Amino acid sequence: MAKKYEYYELGELKASAPKLFGVPTGTKLDEMFFKIEEESGQFVKKPLGGIPYLAVMNVTGVPDTGKSLLAEQFAAVQASLGYKVLFVTVESPANFLYTSLKGKAKALGLDFDKIEENIVVVDASVSDELRENPKQLMTTMAYAIKEKKVTNVVIDSITGLYEHKEVMARQIVRQFFNFLKKWKQTAILVSQKRSAQASESAEAAGGLAVAHIVDGTIVLDKKIIDTKWEVSLYNKPIGSVIRTIRIDGCRLTGHDSRTWVFEITELGTIDIIAPLTEYIKGKG
Repeated sequence: MAKKYEYYELGELKASAPKLFGVPTGTKLDEMFFKIEEESGQFVKKPLGGIPYLAVMNVTGVPDTGKSLLAEQFAAVQASLGYKVLFVTVESPANFLYTSLKGKAKALGLDFDKIEENIVVVDASVSDELRENPKQLMTTMAYAIKEKKVTNVVIDSITGLYEHKEVMARQIVRQFFNFLKKWKQTAILVSQKRSAQASESAEAAGGLAVAHIVDGTIVLDKKIIDTKWEVSLYNKPIGSVIRTIRIDGCRLTGHDSRTWVFEITELGTIDIIAPLTEYIKGKG
């Protein structure tokens, strides 16, 4: 029996092509993704207003750079706008997520009652079956997405689903990527770095498996001021921390590729301040 090959003429894909617009994160990242539109014969760059709709974005960085905080802020903002968010917690038990999101809501001035109503949690941190069996986890996620009409997904972290089998990282990440595309989700996957990996790169546990497969990567980093030269450069005292964020790449839309300085506020929110070059010129 002859094999059946599937192919499309480009025009046949028009009806199923996703619209290009932003899904807000509640941070300056919303202005750092952009699209090009034509106005009066001129091409104009316009902020997208968030991460691209239906994008699967990787957020990576060394420990204590704010990865989970960014993911939680995205979830809280989306839920406050009335969109359903599925939050898969792999590292920390779900009751800690509740406490953290309640604090986020207060810090951002959001209605926590609405956030409680619109965030659905799958707690894989306490279930070996969900962490070790991708198919079982995806079955659980699919049920939640269908029943609760979810449009956004956060997995914190995707690394926890292959932490003892990094050789399978590419296969596991691909399965979840395809799953999220099938269910038409805008998603953030948090990934952890190993100590030997460059802190400023998109590489994480499992190598570049996540970065190569997903639609884009956001890299968070931190620098501890420990030399007189750095004291002079940043106008910060010894022991201070400079945190940076950078969109390493995004295949779906244009983006600002500069390194930006950000702060984690005392209330645990992400505040992106300025491009690193401008920050240094203004000495903080």
